[in-house]
Amino acid sequence: MKLAETFTEALKQIERERGITAHSVIEVIESALLGAYRKKMQEMGKMDKDSEVELRIDTSNQNEIKVFMLREVVESTPETPNQVSLKDAHKKHPEAQVGEQLRMEMVLSTREFERLATQVAKQAITQRLREAEKKAILEEYRDRVGTMVTATIQRLEKNNVIVKLNNKSELVLPPSEQLPNDRYRYGDKVRVYLSEIKETQRGPHIVISRANSGLVRCLFEIEIPEVADGTVVIKSIARDAGFRTKIAVHSIKGNVDPVGACIGSRGSRIHPIIDELKGEKIDIVRWSEDLATFITNALSPAKVVQVNLKGEKNDALIIVPDDQLSLAIGREGQNVRLAAHLTNCHLDILTESELRKQKMEMQQAAQEKVRNT
Repeated sequence: MKLAETFTEALKQIERERGITAHSVIEVIESALLGAYRKKMQEMGKMDKDSEVELRIDTSNQNEIKVFMLREVVESTPETPNQVSLKDAHKKHPEAQVGEQLRMEMVLSTREFERLATQVAKQAITQRLREAEKKAILEEYRDRVGTMVTATIQRLEKNNVIVKLNNKSELVLPPSEQLPNDRYRYGDKVRVYLSEIKETQRGPHIVISRANSGLVRCLFEIEIPEVADGTVVIKSIARDAGFRTKIAVHSIKGNVDPVGACIGSRGSRIHPIIDELKGEKIDIVRWSEDLATFITNALSPAKVVQVNLKGEKNDALIIVPDDQLSLAIGREGQNVRLAAHLTNCHLDILTESELRKQKMEMQQAAQEKVRNT
């Protein structure tokens, strides 16, 4: 039995376009055909489960499929499919003797198996291509996790955005990793962050994001020369994707203002980043080794009167003027939440009036205790 004449050309095309060797594809097809052949012969009672069978595609002879089976030569009528009579063995092996193990070629002539072979070969090639593509993706992007890449939008599927990298790999940008103000159109370029590669039962899955804080870090490294060369160091980032980001920066050189370097003249450096993030607000905060100072900076633009650190658990009580409470907390608690994330602290905020009231209540309680005593 021979495969179609177009088989060789198909292998060459796969090798050219996908970078998968013809040899590796043939090996997969041989394995798949052997499994199909075993199943078929067992159903027909012409093979046992323990039969030793070998299948090869002879590319030097018009892609002919050859199957060989190890059979024992017996004197009379065979009792199992793994045996062959001495008379039949002599037809192809005149010197065969009883008890000898012969590697005999099997006859493939049924149309039913021909149809099965064509179907199995197609499935095997498809499977091999998928496996090779997944492996190629994993090898190409394993070392690029934590970096930003530019992708091309291919299509929209419900709320998912399908993008392509390097004109080869198609990836999914799910709704949870998109920005609220993003608008996607076919052919547009979009910057995404490679956050991780997950190993799943269906192969490696690359997670891409526009909501991850890593995207902000990558944009700063591109747009701010001092961040790129290490003069200005990004200490931490807290992000409410699509709405607001706080980023703490520090300069290793005393004569370089880290905040000014990131903003640029009249916002020339920060504006491209804001535009890329579709108008997301960015607060650039000066980092400090002194935690109280850092917390004060992180709560900007609100003014802080006092920071009281409590114990070693990074808990802090923040005192602000009465008219600064709403600004310190922010809409729906956004400002204090981001500040807490940025500083890795638990922050409680009190106004000066609330603090005075608490002190008075404590004094009254203490006086009452003295009187009772």
